[in-house]
Amino acid sequence: MASPGNDHAAGESNGDNCHAAAAGSESNGGVRVGSGDPTSAAADPAVVPPSISPRRRIALVTGITGQDGSYLTEFLLKKGYEVHGLIRRSSNFNTQRLNHLYIDPHNSTKALMKLHYADLTDASSLRRWIDALLPDEVYNLAAQSHVAVSFEVPDYTADVVATGALRLLEAVRSHLASHPGRSVRYYQAGSSEMFGSTPPPQSETTPFHPRSPYAAAKVAAHWYTVNYREAYGLFTCNGILFNHESPRRGENFVTRKITRAVGRIRVGLQSKLFLGNLTASRDWGFAGDYVEAMWLMLQQDKPDDYVVATEESHTVEEFLEVAFGYAGLKWKDHVVIDKRYFRPAEVDNLKGDSSKARRELGWRPKVSFQQLVQMMVDEDTELAKREKVLVDAGYIDPHQQP
Repeated sequence: MASPGNDHAAGESNGDNCHAAAAGSESNGGVRVGSGDPTSAAADPAVVPPSISPRRRIALVTGITGQDGSYLTEFLLKKGYEVHGLIRRSSNFNTQRLNHLYIDPHNSTKALMKLHYADLTDASSLRRWIDALLPDEVYNLAAQSHVAVSFEVPDYTADVVATGALRLLEAVRSHLASHPGRSVRYYQAGSSEMFGSTPPPQSETTPFHPRSPYAAAKVAAHWYTVNYREAYGLFTCNGILFNHESPRRGENFVTRKITRAVGRIRVGLQSKLFLGNLTASRDWGFAGDYVEAMWLMLQQDKPDDYVVATEESHTVEEFLEVAFGYAGLKWKDHVVIDKRYFRPAEVDNLKGDSSKARRELGWRPKVSFQQLVQMMVDEDTELAKREKVLVDAGYIDPHQQP
């Protein structure tokens, strides 16, 4: 895997729902209750507990352990849904973003979020869970969502991001064919990376020109989703989400890498931050705002595709200015340019035109760019303070960047 670098636009659509199915990119921390297995009693389709009566709407989410998956799960639970997430088997728990939502599935009257093992590379597992759970809505957020890493593992990226979406679409189609009268609405997480070198502003009608294996795979997934809508009459929507960040963003994405460094520098655990291209410009929003747009797409009378964006663009250097300035620091005293973090093919400027989503969905971003950066710096400063306590007590070695 690549070292955490300046991957300033990786995985807008998925947060960091990195890897083959629904798992997020982090591997430690996790739900350790009941049997010690987060899937616990719901690990076998044959023993899935019945839905609470009267029947709640059921959502199936891939990528549930990632940034977007956790925010979407929170949102759906507040709406009264029963949420089922598909996760990959791992020797380490990777469910830390869901810890605050988890209730042991043996507590069937309260456990409205349940986790199940599956993989986007395993078509049989996808069809099996759709048949067992009978979801009303399917949200495909899972992906190998790191742009820089996609250059290093292009085959894997294509298999998961492109063909994985096709497997899930086919599972939905074949399920509906064998269950007359059933209805399933499907959301596909797209990415502004699909536009690549096409000049901004980018809207639903802007031509795609992907500049990475990840982006090319997302373009394929987009058109698979359109094709299943047109060929089979499925209710399928593409959400072309521009970069969206949060304190839950993976630490190898540039925004979180910056705010994590700010926190550590403030408490004396780090002095330098190594980055790549600082002139790249991105349309950055708050992930918690963007999951509402996903849900709104599936509540419409007709399926369609929507760009979701703040319609503001900021460079990586601007992000540095706001983050370090908020902490009373000067970024030029700490940032070192490392060419290893430049991409083989750069994407210079992404800025969305979300007028269609605002007009038809009634969606608007609530958190500004400034508020987003400050939110992330505040969270990572608190994290660094806790880390400093452990370092000072000799429990951990601050073996990070110099």
